[in-house]
Amino acid sequence: MATMRALRFHGKKDLRLEQVPVLECGKGQVKLKPSFVGICGSDLHEYEDGPNICPTSPHPITGEQVPLTFGHEFSGIVEEVGSEVTDIKVSDRVVVQPIIYDGTCGACKEGLINCCYSNGFVGLSGWGGGLSDHVVLPRSCIFKIPAEVSLEVGALVEPLAVAWHAVNASPFKAGDSVLIIGGGPIGLAVIQSLKARGATNIIVSEPAPRRKQFAQEFGAHHVLDPIKDDVVAKCKELCGGEGPHVAFDAAGVQPGLTQAIHALRARGTLVNIAVWPRTATITPNDFLFKEKKYLGIATYQAGDFQAVVDAIASGAMKPEGMITRKIALEEVEEKGFKALINDKENHVKILVEI
Repeated sequence: MATMRALRFHGKKDLRLEQVPVLECGKGQVKLKPSFVGICGSDLHEYEDGPNICPTSPHPITGEQVPLTFGHEFSGIVEEVGSEVTDIKVSDRVVVQPIIYDGTCGACKEGLINCCYSNGFVGLSGWGGGLSDHVVLPRSCIFKIPAEVSLEVGALVEPLAVAWHAVNASPFKAGDSVLIIGGGPIGLAVIQSLKARGATNIIVSEPAPRRKQFAQEFGAHHVLDPIKDDVVAKCKELCGGEGPHVAFDAAGVQPGLTQAIHALRARGTLVNIAVWPRTATITPNDFLFKEKKYLGIATYQAGDFQAVVDAIASGAMKPEGMITRKIALEEVEEKGFKALINDKENHVKILVEI
């Protein structure tokens, strides 16, 4: 049986580049060669403290468990298509929507595939991952990209889709003021999604100097330093004395959460995008007396991936500047994971070229 390289997660701080079997392309499936793969915050959480998301007993859909191949933000080239796949052909340039869902639960029947009661992710829950030489996936995971979208930028579609969905699901409308907590990859993606929808007053709270610069470059109108600035007071000052209509938490740290809650105006909404590594504390009365809302957001829904591809192709989103380094598969742990952990101030998105 033919084998290929795959970067496999075995447990906390245990990544191994191994040889694994190359799967055959079956009915309704597409085989592709990954081109570029982004390293996500979820990957870092698993590496540092996991397994958390990665299953340690058979996943209800994939049947797989740790060790698993990493990589869920990726683009690639189609190598083979299975029977009954008629709209994808060999050599097509594509990106992968990595949500795994059963299609039969109550959430899926309502179209909420991101909320499937048995959900998982390619590259975290099984079905292979982008950090390998080949991957075989259902046709439903595959989205073609036009010539205007490079394969490098294609690897950014997944995190951009998370932000796109968050803005869509929020009550934001043109003219609203917005606070974003965190200037990392998702925070920067939220800026771009808001700009594409005509936002004119985007405030970002971020302590790292390089990430503050990134926030300005991507279109934030005001950038605050939560260590030096009184974020709540500054937000009210920048929003006509009332505070932002919507806040997006893309950091997942207690001080930022507390500041965002207090900064919101009456009936404002806090949108949580961050995956929290630990339990957070809120005071319900902070929501009660000013009728504020707390909204959880999970990845993206059907339609979000294509919307992001279209926005990039049209020039409404220009995310190329998010890419701060490209590395080889053999360099992933040292120049990828460890760089993002130990030098995150100077990086947004590190891509692995397969």
